Amino acid sequence: MSARSAQGNRAPLRFPRRRAALLPAGAAAGALLLTACGSGSSSGSDGTNFATGTGGVSTVKAADRKPAPDIGGKTLEGKRLDLSDYKGQVVVVNVWGSWCAPCRAEAPYLVKVEKELRDKGVRFVGINTRDPDRSPARQFEKRFGVEYPSLYDPSGKLMLRFPKGSLNPQAIPSTLVLDRDGRIAARALMALDDKKMRKMIDPLIAEK
Repeated sequence: MSARSAQGNRAPLRFPRRRAALLPAGAAAGALLLTACGSGSSSGSDGTNFATGTGGVSTVKAADRKPAPDIGGKTLEGKRLDLSDYKGQVVVVNVWGSWCAPCRAEAPYLVKVEKELRDKGVRFVGINTRDPDRSPARQFEKRFGVEYPSLYDPSGKLMLRFPKGSLNPQAIPSTLVLDRDGRIAARALMALDDKKMRKMIDPLIAEK
């Protein structure tokens, strides 16, 4: 057989496709797969007692909400922050990375809504993830004028604390809204504009 014929019979080389980044090695089996900068999709009602709205936004009735886990740590500025400090207020938790294009797209809307609602008992907290060091994240905040704090979570460990079957963050960006009792009331697995944010937050402000 000629060299040319031998080459013609060889199977073509195939290179592995790049997959969405997994959470760090050592995380429990079955841990969430985070969709890097993906819009994600919301789970349907499968016994978790939450309804999926349009545009990837899911909400939970007050009677069915689950408490948020104990989330805390050091911020990008090196200060201690615990979500439990904000109990009694509506809390918006946004998971983001400086490397994420959809995160950059929604940042101006987050800043806008935070300023609009800070005097109405609403607090914003970021969870910065998968940035190898704080410098790019701080530059991101400076660029977009972000004034609210962000926990620094480069390995995604804080995200794993959210209970399975709740409205846990599953993509970057993700936005969760906690009610005044610290329970998870709404979630978006996509970049948001100000109108979609207000639709998630305003009903919780109105709750007594």
